Amino acid sequence: MGKRSAKTTFSDSREPAFGRHATCSASPTPDREKKKNMSNYITVNTPDGQFRAYAARPKALPAPSIVVIQELFGVNADLRDTCDELALQGYFAVSPDLFWRLEPNVDMSDRTDAEWKKGFELYSAFDYDLGVKDIVSTMEIARSLPSANGKLGLMGYCLGGLMTFITTACKGADASVVYYGGNTEKHLDQAPNIKNPLLMHLGEEDEYIGKDARTAIIAALKDNTFAQVFTYPGCRYAFARHRGAHYDKDAAMLANGRTADFLKLHLGPLAT
Repeated sequence: MGKRSAKTTFSDSREPAFGRHATCSASPTPDREKKKNMSNYITVNTPDGQFRAYAARPKALPAPSIVVIQELFGVNADLRDTCDELALQGYFAVSPDLFWRLEPNVDMSDRTDAEWKKGFELYSAFDYDLGVKDIVSTMEIARSLPSANGKLGLMGYCLGGLMTFITTACKGADASVVYYGGNTEKHLDQAPNIKNPLLMHLGEEDEYIGKDARTAIIAALKDNTFAQVFTYPGCRYAFARHRGAHYDKDAAMLANGRTADFLKLHLGPLAT
């Protein structure tokens, strides 16, 4: 990151204002030619109905799976790029349409006021408990994909970061990665329930996760031997979003590199 290096809030243990409160009841874009024939959509069936999920398949099999959880813009080009990048690293990557109960197949960018307005409306109406159920249904599908090896990670951004945190606390995974999960500070009563490796990235200038919220998150996780938190000086909300208004290339590369190492450590070894 040049002169601006990220800070490790506390060290990794190698051992195994949006929405409402939930309970536990329930980098550069890869070359398109390389991604050809690796991606598709799958259907996830639940007792409440069905929804689709974007799925990217690695070339080397068998492989672990990662469920990639959306921001408020739906399973958009950014999320699909993220899944394709994970597939190039050697993972099945599956991104479920969490807004399907409100409006199926939302696919927006962060470029217009109208898209932000609609995204916040969907976010405000989103039910966290039902979201956990849908993520768990997706996890079950991802684990059982042909040639999946049974290991599974969770990774999410913004809303998806919060849902990764909540789902990890409620249901667990083999590894979990949270990118700037908005409103996480309102769910810190669930921090003691984090019992698998968790990596979290927070921007120090995030307009949705202020200093007090960031401090509370760090304090709640500092004694959890499964958790690792990095903060990124000068970085605003969504600093790792492809094409995002606040994209920070150096910080994104650093965070994504840490994520790649973390996933390989806890979900590997990968087939070659």
